[in-house]
Amino acid sequence: MFNSIDMNFFIRFVINSVTLYLLVKHCYYRRTPNRDFLFSFILFGAGVFIVSYILHCVQVSMGFAFGLFAIFSMLRYRTETISIKAMTYLFLVITVSLLSSVGQTSPIELILLNGLIVASAALAESRMLTPQLAEQIIRYEKIENITPQNRKNLLDDLRLRTGLDIQDVLIEKIDFLRDTAMLRVFYTAREHEEFPLESSSLQEEQSTRSTKP
Repeated sequence: MFNSIDMNFFIRFVINSVTLYLLVKHCYYRRTPNRDFLFSFILFGAGVFIVSYILHCVQVSMGFAFGLFAIFSMLRYRTETISIKAMTYLFLVITVSLLSSVGQTSPIELILLNGLIVASAALAESRMLTPQLAEQIIRYEKIENITPQNRKNLLDDLRLRTGLDIQDVLIEKIDFLRDTAMLRVFYTAREHEEFPLESSSLQEEQSTRSTKP
């Protein structure tokens, strides 16, 4: 096995690591500051690269390796609720790692391909294509404001109580027994904000208000 680890392995590993850092840290983490995924994506990509490179040296096809790690990733992460965006970046991490490990390309071609992937992700995350919006789920107790005719009152109340520039709101779930609703709010993310609004504090505040006579 160690006979297959040569200078080409280390060159491709460095290219893969730099690409993953740029993709995850400067594309994904810049808009979605989740430290758990930041840690997982980079280590997952490194693991995929090492194992795929070794398997490729024993004549395992790239299609088999890609299918193996794609199935593994689905089984591993299916117990954790993650967004479509996180799943997309997980796919990109696997793609970059497989291209770096078993792709029949020169180092220069590999750098160009990986650079194209990073540039595409950066463009997709830019304000040119996607608005700078963050989202959060909160529990809301003023059930009378969720009706279509009171939508303006709902948005005004949420902006006043959260202090955020809320652009849109979706109703996730309505509980008529407790007169509460689960709302997904979309608000303009400020440049200095590192993390989105914590829903727990807002829920506790709303719960306290709803129990007052």
